[in-house]
Amino acid sequence: HIDRAVVYNQRHPFSPHPDWGRDPTQQDNQRRRSMVTKAMKYVCSMGSVCLVALTACATSQQAGGFGKAEPSGFLQDYSTLHAAENETEATLVYFTPDKTKFKAYTKVWLEPVQVWRGEQSDAKDLSKDDAHHLSQFLSSRLAEELRKDYAMVQAPGPDVMRLRVGITEAGKNTPVLDQLTAVHPGSLLLSKGKKALAGTESFVGKATIEAEVTDSQTGELLAAGVDRRGGGKYAWKSLRRWTDVEEAYTYWAKKFRWRACVLRGEAKCELPED
Repeated sequence: HIDRAVVYNQRHPFSPHPDWGRDPTQQDNQRRRSMVTKAMKYVCSMGSVCLVALTACATSQQAGGFGKAEPSGFLQDYSTLHAAENETEATLVYFTPDKTKFKAYTKVWLEPVQVWRGEQSDAKDLSKDDAHHLSQFLSSRLAEELRKDYAMVQAPGPDVMRLRVGITEAGKNTPVLDQLTAVHPGSLLLSKGKKALAGTESFVGKATIEAEVTDSQTGELLAAGVDRRGGGKYAWKSLRRWTDVEEAYTYWAKKFRWRACVLRGEAKCELPED
């Protein structure tokens, strides 16, 4: 054992040791606080991990270990949803037990994407223009991917699936912001470029997508999901610029196409890179 005071005095013969005159218990407490602070700094240096630890865990539902999400009220029925079984599924998900039904559909009726927010949410300052941009971009990306395998229509039919998608924020009873008319097919909406999102960083970073697929004539629920992973690698990432948001939504659109391919029972389905 080496006496710290002796070592310090040898190196600094004319200076009192900083620990002299301090209460040993106080010194131990200070060391513990220092260790905790260093540990927290290490964790917080991971950025998104801090967001999960400090905000999401307190209010959101853990689902399968692959993300966190809480129903917003956008879907018509949440009672059928269950936790994800693997990383390829949405955080909360439902599929009809008879998946062979998906083979009968050759057309998709994609409703305009909605943006939801609550008065107490981090999206309360989201402008109508920004909401319009977000909904149109996701709508155009979904249409772009789905039309590779389906005919896109705007009316019910015997072989038509109806798809509703909402960009939501965790929390109950959040009212719809706007019923927005999307562009099908539309501009890529890249005019905003790298414009910073004003007052919406927190909302976008925590955005949840909810979706449901029904038979356009009978209304039978075929599939539904709630996903808060932000498009794979964008999970819990603070999306600060329009390009970040657009890339995340593009990932989501590709994921929708891949899932539809799997449900049809096809052998070659391209899973987008995470």
